Amino acid sequence: MAKITAAMVKELREATGVGMMDAKKALVETDGDFDKAVDVLREKGMAKAAKKNDRIAAEGLANVYVDGNVAAIVEVNSETDFVAKNEMFQNLVKDIAKLVAENKPASMEEAMALELNGKSLEEALLEATTVIGEKISFRRFEVVEKSDNEFFGSYLHMGGRIAVLTVIEGGNDAVAKDVAMHIAAINPRYMTEAEVPAEELEHEKKVLTEQALNEGKPENIVEKMVVGRLKKFLAEICLVDQPFVKDGDMTVGKFLSDNNATARMFTRFEVGEGIEKKEDNFVEEVMSQING
Repeated sequence: MAKITAAMVKELREATGVGMMDAKKALVETDGDFDKAVDVLREKGMAKAAKKNDRIAAEGLANVYVDGNVAAIVEVNSETDFVAKNEMFQNLVKDIAKLVAENKPASMEEAMALELNGKSLEEALLEATTVIGEKISFRRFEVVEKSDNEFFGSYLHMGGRIAVLTVIEGGNDAVAKDVAMHIAAINPRYMTEAEVPAEELEHEKKVLTEQALNEGKPENIVEKMVVGRLKKFLAEICLVDQPFVKDGDMTVGKFLSDNNATARMFTRFEVGEGIEKKEDNFVEEVMSQING
């Protein structure tokens, strides 16, 4: 049996919005498995789907650099938010984005070997770590290329806490930027329904079915309810079906078609997403020493 800590309960509460006791019960029931606990709470109609970026912890900045028909989006991590406000760190992140766009490395190993101000990027990061006094790490990047009839849209939110790079066919720079801004705000997971993996659809269908059955609905009604709720779920996670952030009366797909454009791809980096940060709980630490 896994030990259910206060930090685990807090994390589940923040991700799902349920009460402390409900979060704890769900974790006990699932032996501490966060994702299964979310499913249990959803099946009981107590919580919405926990967004993956609800478990963000690391600090740093993301940036986008466009060089003609090539663009790069990068994420560089620091240990504290304080360093993310440091001018040297901010300039380093911009320099890395420019370096990656101009050289188009195929791997992180290739990127680390690129030359920045007379030294390799790996050496530059070590030097920054020494000068700033915190570990600075280049976490990820993506290089994107477009054709002449396509447009890049880039957007930085909160100075680079979130960075978005998108490509649209047709339209213009302003349309592409508006789509990038929408992606930063709403965080779609896929471009269209066709991109949603079959296993994710099946998992959502199972959760929604359990949810409807737990509401006491008859089985012949359940199927219709699930179809409707699944459609709503897809509209929430697919870019073209989402209500456009600048005009909720139209979808992003409609906004694009009104501007003779179609979305080709997007990449959204939110600093720290997917990184689990160790949370030191002072009270638990003291109690464990007393009890030990």
